Amino acid sequence: MRIVSLSDYLLLRVNRGAAAGAPARIPRLPVNRQIYQLIREAILGQTLPVGLQLPSSRDLARELAMSRNTVTYAYEQLLAEGYLESRAGAGTFVADTAPDQIPETVERNVALTDPSGKSELSARGAMLTRQAGVSDKQWGAFMPGIPDVTRFPHKVWSRLQNKHWRKAQAEMLTYGPGAGYGPLREAIAEYLRISRSVNCNASQILITTGIHQSIDTVVKLLGEHGDSAWVEDPCYWGTRSVLKSLGIEAVPIPVDQEGMRMRLANLRRPPRFICTTPSHQYPLGMVMSLSRRRMLLEYAAAHKVWVIEDDYDSEFRYGGRPLASLQGMDTHDRVLYMGTFSKIMFPGLRIGFLVVPEALAGAFTTGMAELYRSGQVFLQATLADFMAEGHFASHIRKMRVLYAERLQLLQQSIHRHFGEQMTITGGEAGLHLTLSLPHGSDDKLIAEEARREGIIVRPLSTYYMSPKSARCGLLLGYASVPNEGIAPAFDKLAQVIRRHVAL
Repeated sequence: MRIVSLSDYLLLRVNRGAAAGAPARIPRLPVNRQIYQLIREAILGQTLPVGLQLPSSRDLARELAMSRNTVTYAYEQLLAEGYLESRAGAGTFVADTAPDQIPETVERNVALTDPSGKSELSARGAMLTRQAGVSDKQWGAFMPGIPDVTRFPHKVWSRLQNKHWRKAQAEMLTYGPGAGYGPLREAIAEYLRISRSVNCNASQILITTGIHQSIDTVVKLLGEHGDSAWVEDPCYWGTRSVLKSLGIEAVPIPVDQEGMRMRLANLRRPPRFICTTPSHQYPLGMVMSLSRRRMLLEYAAAHKVWVIEDDYDSEFRYGGRPLASLQGMDTHDRVLYMGTFSKIMFPGLRIGFLVVPEALAGAFTTGMAELYRSGQVFLQATLADFMAEGHFASHIRKMRVLYAERLQLLQQSIHRHFGEQMTITGGEAGLHLTLSLPHGSDDKLIAEEARREGIIVRPLSTYYMSPKSARCGLLLGYASVPNEGIAPAFDKLAQVIRRHVAL
């Protein structure tokens, strides 16, 4: 359709007053803005063809019975944006705004992309989103790996943070040092030396946003596309995702009661990396035996393999003595040790740490600054004070007692419903336990139905890379569930389990 009379076109569409029946609170666009938008839309829709001469602002204003300034505003805005062009002595015309070239094989009216966006993803992007393990809900019974953030000492934290905001030094507001805030690195080094027997000094500590960035940094600086990494099977889904996104082949290594069980076929093909959770295997919870630790370290030294040790929740042990880190046993500088404050404090803090061999500290500091442009110095400074003043150690002690109580309550609920019919693993440490299900159970279906009942659990089978070796079970997090809420929540879950499992 072509516009014969621009004034008639505008008169039919311009709203000079409030629309009939429209609520008074809805704002009405000024008339000059309406004229601008109507002409612009007509040009884009080609109802005003390229080269058409428009009436002068004086004539159009007279035909519309409105101020010339109103029309002049619209014309000037359209001229400035390139929709109209002014020719000296001739008038104002519709400009040619079409692209220089349009591929002949593309129809103008056909959508160029899949509305879902899936067709635009790379093979890597499609793989990551298809196999994603992240949940859209991060709080409630029995979400694994989430601490009780309601018990965090918010007032203490707020006081420490406000202290830094009041002085607001310039270095706190710019990009942070590549390795992170110095006093925090000192505090972390001291804590790790005492509590985890980690051999390190502050220069070896790098502040990261958590486990994902720590792995990402290690692989980018020490690996090449096409390298391989041994990963425990089952293992944390985030480890696999980061490795795959960087072009690293993840090789599944089964675990038993002593941890990673390296087979002869694996030993004949040394990887570039070995990713392990030796102090509390995720998700099954066993501890790597001393003989396996020694074997792993000797193999890594002999074949120049980098060991990535994930010590994600070793602070919370409820039975037996705390175990020293794998890094503390390493005499060949092949272990890179990483941890996070997400489990101790609150996940939204997004602060973790990476301990690298001293010979790599300088290169890693430069690499971190180059890749990520560190910041959040205020948060790091607040955390440093939180640790230096003893609040960090005090919080760990209090939460360890609380989580032990909740673990016991959950174990009691499981025994009350199922007795000895189901096996519990991983109940000596951490923030979750694993409830094994009979062979042939559909843990994914149980998790989906439990979700509809308001209960969050993770199916164990999804943590395995090898479907043939996958075991069925449910990961149950207890740390974030109030004591009085554990039994009622498990009562609901038990009903769901009984509907799907023959006992």
